[in-house]
Amino acid sequence: MRDYNGRPSFRERVAQFMAGRYGIDRLYYLLLAICFGLIVINLFANSIIISLIESVLFVYAIFRVMSKNVYKRQQENEKFIKLADRPKKFINLQKCKKRDRATHVYKKCPSCRNNLRLPKQKGEHTVVCPCCKNRFNVKI
Repeated sequence: MRDYNGRPSFRERVAQFMAGRYGIDRLYYLLLAICFGLIVINLFANSIIISLIESVLFVYAIFRVMSKNVYKRQQENEKFIKLADRPKKFINLQKCKKRDRATHVYKKCPSCRNNLRLPKQKGEHTVVCPCCKNRFNVKI
């Protein structure tokens, strides 16, 4: 779209400027949320150290958005997502264990450490892990 003078619109100019840059991701949103939280805390504390920390976080968040090193920023975001999803996976596993406690047992594969959901049948059973194809005995 062009304005009435024939120049590109503001949206087009921003899109041209951002071409080839990394942009916004989950880590950016977390950095901004922490920064906003520190701003709110600093309203009451009025600390120069908190002001410095929030400024550094904000500058780092903007640096990540404007960076042209897309591969490096993607790696940072993937590490963050792996770290952030650990508690969520643990909580979901605990919910499943609680829901299935009458009918199933959860055991870990000794080689790949993957959680396996096994039917609750008394005795010793040979189990094959679907991920690593390891065979091992389980006593239930």
